[in-house]
Amino acid sequence: MENLSVWPGKPYPLGASYDGTGTHFSLFSEAASRVELCLFDDHGSQTCVDLPEVTGFCWHGYLPGIEPGQRYGFRVHGPWAPEQGLRCNLAKLLLDPYAKAMEGEVSWKEAVFPYRFREPEGAPNQDDSAPWVPKSVVINPFFDWGFDQPPRTPLNETVIYEVHVKGFTARHPHIPPEVQGKYAGLAHPAAIEYLKRLGITAVELLPVHQFIHDAHLVERGLRNYWGYNSIGYLAPHNEYSSRGQRGQQVQEFKQMVKTLHEAGIEVILDVVYNHTAEGNHLGPMLSFKGIDNAAYYRLVGDDPHYYMDYTGTGNSLNMRHPHVLQLIMDSLRYWVLEMHVDGFRFDLAATLARELHDVDRLSAFFDLIQQDPVVSQVKIIAEPWDVGEGGYQVGNFPPLWSEWNGKYRDCVRDYWRGEDRTLGEFANRFTGSSDLYESTGRRPFASINFFTAHDGFTLHDLVSYNETKGRPTILTFWPCGRGRSGIFWPLCFFPRGCPCSWAGTKWVEPRRATTMPTARTMTFPGTIGVLSMTVFSISPHA
Repeated sequence: MENLSVWPGKPYPLGASYDGTGTHFSLFSEAASRVELCLFDDHGSQTCVDLPEVTGFCWHGYLPGIEPGQRYGFRVHGPWAPEQGLRCNLAKLLLDPYAKAMEGEVSWKEAVFPYRFREPEGAPNQDDSAPWVPKSVVINPFFDWGFDQPPRTPLNETVIYEVHVKGFTARHPHIPPEVQGKYAGLAHPAAIEYLKRLGITAVELLPVHQFIHDAHLVERGLRNYWGYNSIGYLAPHNEYSSRGQRGQQVQEFKQMVKTLHEAGIEVILDVVYNHTAEGNHLGPMLSFKGIDNAAYYRLVGDDPHYYMDYTGTGNSLNMRHPHVLQLIMDSLRYWVLEMHVDGFRFDLAATLARELHDVDRLSAFFDLIQQDPVVSQVKIIAEPWDVGEGGYQVGNFPPLWSEWNGKYRDCVRDYWRGEDRTLGEFANRFTGSSDLYESTGRRPFASINFFTAHDGFTLHDLVSYNETKGRPTILTFWPCGRGRSGIFWPLCFFPRGCPCSWAGTKWVEPRRATTMPTARTMTFPGTIGVLSMTVFSISPHA
């Protein structure tokens, strides 16, 4: 890679964009004084060049001859002043926030962290992190979509199935082993035939943005199964690819969507724009933290050394910054226009509406969704709460939004277990929750009706246990017998609203009273047939 030519390029689009003869690179950083682009060969050797131009804090350059499959990362020169919220560290190779594919995973060495373990508040850690972190990948943007058309199923006719890409097919006896647990497995005829038999019109995929397996899990031989630990908002998770990780995951994901569309099934993504995998001030430096920490994250106002945490994960994205909003909107548009997905379910969506501290229905994020000619035309679903003060916002989202109706879940559960709850409220929930949605002009299908989801108890365990394994619970559940679970499957479909079911509910999936098997290894003796599609295999190799 010697004697690379670097042309000025342009500030937009951000990320790496291949045009057939070369690749354009652009990175936003207001904190940087200099940005290096590092290119890696097949042996891991790197060649670094400066991005020669900066326009509006976007550092950019064009490199002729750089083709799809090229691995790269950035090194950002700038101030190290954590007390001011600035954490630039030249020794850390940083993932591109706009990378459309990533290769590899984190090896949890001390070099991945911006400080020394023995002295967290001391001088920055100058060990090179490049050998231990994933690399961004230039992709081939071209794909033959043929005559692909989105099904555009109306919400009042939609039946949503919440699915984990790996868990749904990892043990299916009729899916070839080489694609079990992969994007191609979900597009296999056996999987599609099962979905069609159930009458499913949309699969809601648990996070498929590139995510990181937490250090404390890896050290115990475990994995982050669910994937709510995003680091790449435009990149499909590489471990779900059966073809490779140098852009092949993008092609495989697109083929999965195309195949599901041919069967009349929409693809909705569960997206995690509220936080990243970098944690708090003691977390690793993988991308945003080293690029422009103060721009990307909500910091404590009078002590920017620390992070505001509305999500329980250590950090919250800074929804007040224009480039953070741009990243999210560019990501959403990319998944609709380039990956052909049909909608989004926003994890802890109340966090996205916090401009100062309180959740604000007039926030810039809602305005951007409302006016966007692409994103406003697909299915938009909120998980309408977060863990911060005032975060429970069921019924308070704007007119375009549907919501996971937590009040429906709680009321119907309580009604069937004989709790002191009025028949009037049950009638409201059963007939579309007009008390929550009518005032904003929303129809009953604004209510996404569910009893159970990926977190919390499965329906089988909900009616079978008095306590969780190893810890108390705040969930509503009761020991009324396994047979009682049969009441709830049809009750998901009778009420007015849009039904949503967790994969496995129909087959009485057990988890032995584990509410969130994020990283547990679980086996269920006696499971047979199609149930094997949805039981969890969360081993060190999951």
